[in-house]
Amino acid sequence: MTTSMPAPQFADPAPAQRLERAAAALAAHGFTVEILDDVAAARARVQELVPEGAAVFTGASETLRLSGIEADVNTGGRYEAIRPRVLAMDRATEADDIRRLIGVPDVILGSVAALTETGSLVIASGSGAQLPAYAGGAARAIWIVGAQKVVPDLDTALRRVEEHCLPLESARTQAAHGWPSAVNRLLVLNAEPYPGRGTVLLLREAIGF
Repeated sequence: MTTSMPAPQFADPAPAQRLERAAAALAAHGFTVEILDDVAAARARVQELVPEGAAVFTGASETLRLSGIEADVNTGGRYEAIRPRVLAMDRATEADDIRRLIGVPDVILGSVAALTETGSLVIASGSGAQLPAYAGGAARAIWIVGAQKVVPDLDTALRRVEEHCLPLESARTQAAHGWPSAVNRLLVLNAEPYPGRGTVLLLREAIGF
């Protein structure tokens, strides 16, 4: 685990041309992509995209928390919110039920550690709990991605994970739980083979790690 400070170059929003290149590459790889101005637009768009009553799981994400989308889903009453239900379950006696609920929701909402201009989504995780749903278990996946997460290629994406995201996430988990984070699981989505399943809401502004 790295203990270095986050890299400043990974915190700056990418300019419009780079966002458009990333969006075009994602679309060519089967993802649905929308470039939105800000968090408010993404928050409204999520409500339009996710049908009322759907079983929705929110992946661990500072983007979802800071945007208010996490609260909209988990406390708003519009959806069958999976995260609050799972948190109330007994992990010792109901582990299989927890795994199934998280792995195959109607919709998973989250973000990514990096988005390449060549059209790949890179997602890092300590536990890996949300990765099966992102990879294909959920009927639909929606990622909200701040402009600072756009990088040229996969090599730079992996650097962003280690040099920028991990120090910030470790500081968060240390404060919240008393232990640092780690990149124990890494998921790279290079294409979406099922039309309409994966949607990326790409923001012109920075949000999250």
